Amino acid sequence: MNILGVMGLSAGAAIAFQAAMNAQLGKVLQNNLLATCYAFLSSFLIIAVLTAYVWVNKEQGSGGEQAEFMPNSLGTVPWVLWLSGLFSTYGVASLYYLIPKYGVGNVMSYALTGQIVIAIIISHFGLFDSPIKEVSMVKVTGAVLLVLGVILINKD
Repeated sequence: MNILGVMGLSAGAAIAFQAAMNAQLGKVLQNNLLATCYAFLSSFLIIAVLTAYVWVNKEQGSGGEQAEFMPNSLGTVPWVLWLSGLFSTYGVASLYYLIPKYGVGNVMSYALTGQIVIAIIISHFGLFDSPIKEVSMVKVTGAVLLVLGVILINKD
């Protein structure tokens, strides 16, 4: 496994920790939507600081392609791409609602399977300008095994 694989695994682990911690925050606050608001607010603040840092230091070559920030290009963004925030809000708020009821492992198994199945479809059609990776029997077999895994994980 290369560094990108490790990075992907650690990102998945971070999402599981984050979901469990913020679900508990929602439980303590008795308000899952407030916990969701905190998650997005803290994420926004962190990424805003990182973006500002990279943008300020772009002349020194510390940001590469991601260092470019052109506010005048915001008007050229296809409207459908602005809906990504709705999907994020729904996904995160749903996790915080479901985890206290069904457990982190159970909920994340459904979430991960949903992510992978939809990602395979998005990649197959190259939606949102993603690289095209055609669906194969191997991928279909993997998706079926994921669904079987979810069934086994949730068998209580």
